[in-house]
Amino acid sequence: MKKCVALTGAGISAESGLQTFRDSDGLWEGWRIEDVCTPEAFARQPQVVIDFYNERRRKAAAAEPNAAHKALAELEKYYDVQIITQNVDNLHERAGSSKVLHLHGELDKLRSTADETDIMPWNGDQKPSDCDRYGNPLRPHIVWFGEAVPLMDKAARMVCGADIVMVVGTSLQVYPAASLLHYARSDASVYLVDPKPNLNGVRAEVLAKKAAEGVPQLVGELIAAARREQG
Repeated sequence: MKKCVALTGAGISAESGLQTFRDSDGLWEGWRIEDVCTPEAFARQPQVVIDFYNERRRKAAAAEPNAAHKALAELEKYYDVQIITQNVDNLHERAGSSKVLHLHGELDKLRSTADETDIMPWNGDQKPSDCDRYGNPLRPHIVWFGEAVPLMDKAARMVCGADIVMVVGTSLQVYPAASLLHYARSDASVYLVDPKPNLNGVRAEVLAKKAAEGVPQLVGELIAAARREQG
């Protein structure tokens, strides 16, 4: 079974109604990134940061997977599919994808402020008084600006091993995630689904469509190809 890696970003979640910080005004739901998405912001005003992510968690829980999420889950019947997403929602999982790597963390998890490997599932709102089992305060399990992306090496290895690489809903401008496409093998098939593609010298076959339209189309073509190979 061929290996397919899908690199997904804000554009795929936006079609489920979730706004992102890459909107044209540079804000995330009206907030400046430096006020809610940095370690310094959390140290300075933890209540504000916690409230911000509580609201993001509620909105993500209310959103539904769209046709792009569902198509990628369907692709697993014919390919070994790995999702590498910059998104912090769980729409891929809820659509049925079984292998999802979250580069920038997950809204439905918290972690200890004393041990970044002490991560726990979380539903509902976080309170500033919530602590780990040793009494240390908890924080959103989010990779904030200025922090290292601990899963980058694992993601790079996945891209290296892929026969097919699909890029969906990401401008490839957020580093270090933007560098992942450079790990694709020279013989890998690379596809970019984006209504306003900006290749920046990247080798790819382009579907200039939004995710909810372009991904089902591409997945349909890949499934048809797999069926032909199976005879």
